[in-house]
Amino acid sequence: MGRRPPSPEARGPVPRSSAASRTRRSLASPGTSPGPLTATTGGAVVGGGSVQGRAGAHKEVFPGQRAGKMAAPMELFCWSGGWGLPSVDLDSLAVLTYARFTGAPLKVHKISNPWRSPSGTLPALRTSHGEVISVPHKIITHLRKEKYNADYDLSARQGADTLAFMSLLEEKLLPVLVHTFWIDTKNYVEVTRKWYAEAMPFPLNFFLPGRMQRQYMERLELLSGEHMPEDEEELEKELYREARECLTLLSQRLGSQKFFFGDAPASLDAFVFSYLALLLQAKLPSGKLQAHLRGLHNLCAYCTHILSLYFPWDGAEVPPPRQTPAGPETEEEPYRRRNQILSVLAGLAAMVGYALLSGIVSIQRATPARAPGTRALGMAEEDEEE
Repeated sequence: MGRRPPSPEARGPVPRSSAASRTRRSLASPGTSPGPLTATTGGAVVGGGSVQGRAGAHKEVFPGQRAGKMAAPMELFCWSGGWGLPSVDLDSLAVLTYARFTGAPLKVHKISNPWRSPSGTLPALRTSHGEVISVPHKIITHLRKEKYNADYDLSARQGADTLAFMSLLEEKLLPVLVHTFWIDTKNYVEVTRKWYAEAMPFPLNFFLPGRMQRQYMERLELLSGEHMPEDEEELEKELYREARECLTLLSQRLGSQKFFFGDAPASLDAFVFSYLALLLQAKLPSGKLQAHLRGLHNLCAYCTHILSLYFPWDGAEVPPPRQTPAGPETEEEPYRRRNQILSVLAGLAAMVGYALLSGIVSIQRATPARAPGTRALGMAEEDEEE
């Protein structure tokens, strides 16, 4: 198989190992390199990264990425972006970031309707063989099997550190993120539910955010375990105290480095970034932990660096202007309007059906005062049909 090493100017120095080691693990297929992570708009593939818009130019390989091409593209379904982030969902953001770090050739569908996902949940990965994977860690494991491994050059000591910090994030920081966005009443009403209600299609925006909130409440109970205090104020105080200690430890571990293990990102960076970026970017009316994070300047610069380098069109920079479709594409407008009308009618039918089944609305047929005749029978049948 042909080998195509990335340009040293684009890659930069890699202290963990030589640049040649990353080239040795690249199993590039003959042909052109797929470049960084790709996103779709209406099913069309759009190039990602800072090379977007350079027609015919050599695609830049960012730190941690490698050149390569798979036989068939994999498809990633994830929550759409907001607040200056490529996705507002923690799991979706972690998977997107890991894929962008490794340069995995994905066809990304950013959606706000989980029912459009092949698994009914987000994120979800459809592999090149048609298999559907919906658990974030399993998605990353599959990418590693496809030779897109951000931890390839880590030593045994660095691998152990990765596991330790991942456990720390899940134990100390994840419960506070769940509490901040889904349990805190002010944040949930003004930020979280507001975004999902505006992004989701009708009628999902009426009941799905509330269902998601209940699921996150159950998730918080599982994360807290048996040691969860019964008093709400005591629980909040304990959660935020441990989260502040976790952020301070991360700041000390990062120091002045670009990434946690040098100049190239690893899987730990993908998860740490997804946690921190949500806290930094969301405009929270009740931001107790957010204020502490903004005081740790190296973590703030860390998130800004990743956003500007790997997600320029989703975060730090303004996306290029969209061109007005011309020609045959304009013929799709009537079909788009038809689909919108059908969606509204389907939503109304679902609401009426729900009202009838739940007993909110009932239909009673009045007994006619006069003797039923042929005409009266016909009217009764019409009323029942309606």
